[in-house]
Amino acid sequence: MDNISRRSLLSAGLGAGLVAAWPGAAVAVSTADDAGLRTDPFVLGIASGEPWPDGFVIWTRLSLDPVAEDGLGGMPSRNVAVAWEVAEDAGMRTVVARGVEHARIETAHSVHVELKGLRPGREYFYRFRTGRHVSVVGRTLTSPAPHETPAALAMAFASFSQYEHGYFTAYSRLAQDHPDLVLHLGDYMYEYKKGSYVIGGGNPRDHQGPETSSLAGYRQRHAQYKSDADLQAAHAIAPWLVVWDDHEVDNNWADEIPENKDASQLNDTTERFRQRRTAAFQAYYENMPLRASSVPAGFDMKIYRTIQWGQLANFHMMDTRQYRDDQLAGDGWKKNVTERLAEDRTITGADQEKWLLDGFKNSTQRWDILGQQVFFAEKDRNQAPEIDDVSMDGWDGYAASRRRITQGWVDANVRNAVVLTGDVHRNWANDIKVDYRDPASPVVGSELVCTSISSTGNGTGSTVDPVMAWNPHLKFYNDNRGYVNTRITKDALTADFRVLDYVTTPGSPVSTKASFAIKDGVPGLVGG
Repeated sequence: MDNISRRSLLSAGLGAGLVAAWPGAAVAVSTADDAGLRTDPFVLGIASGEPWPDGFVIWTRLSLDPVAEDGLGGMPSRNVAVAWEVAEDAGMRTVVARGVEHARIETAHSVHVELKGLRPGREYFYRFRTGRHVSVVGRTLTSPAPHETPAALAMAFASFSQYEHGYFTAYSRLAQDHPDLVLHLGDYMYEYKKGSYVIGGGNPRDHQGPETSSLAGYRQRHAQYKSDADLQAAHAIAPWLVVWDDHEVDNNWADEIPENKDASQLNDTTERFRQRRTAAFQAYYENMPLRASSVPAGFDMKIYRTIQWGQLANFHMMDTRQYRDDQLAGDGWKKNVTERLAEDRTITGADQEKWLLDGFKNSTQRWDILGQQVFFAEKDRNQAPEIDDVSMDGWDGYAASRRRITQGWVDANVRNAVVLTGDVHRNWANDIKVDYRDPASPVVGSELVCTSISSTGNGTGSTVDPVMAWNPHLKFYNDNRGYVNTRITKDALTADFRVLDYVTTPGSPVSTKASFAIKDGVPGLVGG
């Protein structure tokens, strides 16, 4: 299936025409549901995620009015039974698992099903039903058995989709490329109200509702994004691994510290920001295909975890927001902030750092891949060696933390370390060193930075950034919107930077701007 869409799946007979083939579900799901759900409740699509050798999570959220102000999607004030089934074929003829869950009002009528007992390394298909309404069919996979090394994995990664700044065409192009796994590295949605974050020429579409700070607001915003057909196509094509960055909560938040600390600003005090985090985390879980192990506990939610792809790769999905020290010097780009070098500064927190370093020590996989949010390699905007000008929000603002992580994979003899990054709305490809100020310091890993899906609008298409002249480890730059496709084998990881010509109108074609390879056992990037 080159492009999963609601129309194509239904016309192929994968929707309502097969309702009668659900003998168990037809009894379990009461036809009384139709009285309250006279229109299609699957307008937010479906999704899967968290693949493991014998299962995965499948997700949906029922909604009749995605932008309803109360965040509950126009649904009736009661739980709704939802049947689900998983099959080995897109026609849903060879069903291997089925059951019924309740879409509960306290979780905004979302449904999370954790599948177990399936075969490793296999393609599966799934769908949902309530009453007479049937969802589209989604495609997903289980990961390989722990001892197996698959021939290849097609993995795409993306980040930063700002609904107001452009159309999500990049998501549909990603789906057409047919990956087997998708990593989303943060800023799945943005918190701003209409008119507060405007690109040159004006925003092509608008957010509904105020700046998100309440549970109702976050639920409404997630639903507005989820109602986008291009995003739905990307979710339906493959399982996702997701982590947040800042805008899922508040711009550049750090642990319990909001962006705006002034008492006159929105959600400024620690207690009020904890309430905001609680609401944001609850809505995030409700709208993502996450395991029950990530259910929030108040204003805490654990999203760092490792997903193994047999002996081919580990995906260490990180959280660089919830446990970090506050940004120094008021945040932003700052010159000669020596405190950023302090040994006790952390962007991960002690527990997450130990988890990651232990993961390096215990790894037997060919590739150890870090899925994380902010720029990892050093990027100094000032050419003079006696002056540094770096971002306080990225790893440059936490230099000792970065050194410990990098030295950690070196000391553990990790075979191939690759960092995947979002955040900066541009494409970059970088070599990683332990010591960037020592020209003789060897390259010990690679960083691939994906641009945004739509944030900041069309982009210029430029492939030149002046800082590359005095940061020789920065190998590639591009200012387009898009995503990155990778192909991972035991011999190499190849990356194609896929870019769109425009996003402020829908339908842009996609092309490959640059391609790089990382050879097994040879740190550093080849190509360009």
